Amino acid sequence: MSRAALLVLADGRFPAGGHAHSGGAEAAVKAGRITGAASLEDFCRGRLHTAGRVAAALAAAAVLGVDPVELDAAADARTPSPALRTAARKLGRQLTRAARATWPSDELDALAREFPKGAHQPVVLGLTARAAGLGAMDAAYCAAYESVSGPASATVRLLSLDPFEATGVLARLAPELDRVADRAAEDARRAVGEGVDALPAASAPLLEIGAEVHAGWGVRLFAS
Repeated sequence: MSRAALLVLADGRFPAGGHAHSGGAEAAVKAGRITGAASLEDFCRGRLHTAGRVAAALAAAAVLGVDPVELDAAADARTPSPALRTAARKLGRQLTRAARATWPSDELDALAREFPKGAHQPVVLGLTARAAGLGAMDAAYCAAYESVSGPASATVRLLSLDPFEATGVLARLAPELDRVADRAAEDARRAVGEGVDALPAASAPLLEIGAEVHAGWGVRLFAS
């Protein structure tokens, strides 16, 4: 297991396409739900414990060998918004391209054949972590961190928020991120024996509604 590989995978400069997505922050800014560092922290906390935990569990389960086709169907069932499903698959396709170039893997090749338009991003993330020699906890941390780092970095651009303040938000959320990653890894271990229904299905209705509203905008800075 290589901690350096985890740093490469979690690096915002890894060419997985995440920079083009705000994680719902753009719609939340437009709706007035994010206006500064305090409300950004509230938004990120909510996202971490809902969409973030689900993504972390899916990614960890993929590392542990749960069938990625079943995991993709589970991700679909946990994503009511068509706009978010489309975004997740676009991100998955981009991550698949980057991962296959970085850590060649028969499993990633098979996933690309099964889902030519992209599997859900957390599923791809888990198989990428597996190809890189990482463990379930590593994948859970990476997915959980992505769930909050994307909105934080997007808000710097959307609101001209001080980058130091945005980074402070992530630092204050670190203990909660630890707990979410722990729970997600445990959820994934249960899914190995009990199937994908054991994975969490935490909902975030405002994220879903915001994504549908955002998809209808004629002009936007981010894809989602």
